[in-house]
Amino acid sequence: MEEIVVDLQGVWKIFGARSQEAMAAVKSEGIGKPEVLERFACVVGVQDATFQVQRGEIFCIMGLSGSGKSTLVRHINRLIEPTSGVINVLGRDISSLKEAELREVRARQIGMVFQHMALLPHRSVRDNVGYPLEIRGVPKSKRWAVSDHTLELVNLVGYEDRLPRELSGGMQQRVGIARALASDPEVLLMDEPFSALDPLIRLQLQDQFKALVAHLKKTTLFITHDLDEAIRIGHRIAIMKDGVIVQIGSPEEIVMNPADDYVREFVQGISKLKLVKAHSIVEPLSKYSGSLDGAPRADEGADLDQLIDLAVGTDLPVVITAGDKEIGIVTKPRLLRGIQGGKE
Repeated sequence: MEEIVVDLQGVWKIFGARSQEAMAAVKSEGIGKPEVLERFACVVGVQDATFQVQRGEIFCIMGLSGSGKSTLVRHINRLIEPTSGVINVLGRDISSLKEAELREVRARQIGMVFQHMALLPHRSVRDNVGYPLEIRGVPKSKRWAVSDHTLELVNLVGYEDRLPRELSGGMQQRVGIARALASDPEVLLMDEPFSALDPLIRLQLQDQFKALVAHLKKTTLFITHDLDEAIRIGHRIAIMKDGVIVQIGSPEEIVMNPADDYVREFVQGISKLKLVKAHSIVEPLSKYSGSLDGAPRADEGADLDQLIDLAVGTDLPVVITAGDKEIGIVTKPRLLRGIQGGKE
């Protein structure tokens, strides 16, 4: 059984002087966001958010500006207090922690990376990375050793003595990631860390970050407004709209089975060729009445691109296997529907 590292149950955030009154009305009367604003002059930022994140998982929270995604992630390290609900991190109720305990959790167990790194301009890269350890009173020799090791992880060896202004934007972002990793936290909170970067650098950092997190087995909540980015790096994605989580699923599940028109509109432009696998579009063997002798075969994990390569050279369907067992077929019509994203 997978270990649950982050567990949110029924989390609400209502901003305003009468937030508790508004919360009581929501629970007793079931009123919505517009009525909360009209009756109590309060704004609902997050509505009844519930999800769990497993150890080592990259859990992306995706939504447009104002959807509540950044508000939600700031509850994890209690930069924002919930109006209602329970937040457990590493088995501890974050809302119940005293100030000293909360500081300890933030310093040692939860690292956060923002879009703008706010690096200390007159300190070297090495000192920037080691700054959280300096605050904790770690000796300089240990700080520098940790900084050098962490900079090696993010491919910045040789830049230890440079100032931030001497680095490119992508390199500064990697310094920020190294700073978050220096305390060896178990949970990483990433709030649109790559959104200000050029597209090519952004793609490179996405790949490097995903590989790094897998290597270090860090549990990560990653905020983004870009579905392509969420699909590229996330194991699962939560899509938010107006403070509500409208769908949670793997990238493949969301593309193939969008929960509503809002999600469907997002996934329309996503390429399915490398994303959708044979197991998602397989049909029973009985769907084909003819002989399958000479039909090409593919594993259930083969993607659409691989299936197309097999299908173009034959009029027969592709037989899908799981180990030594034939589990179904993919016909050309089904393959085309898969490219469309499961449209029937």
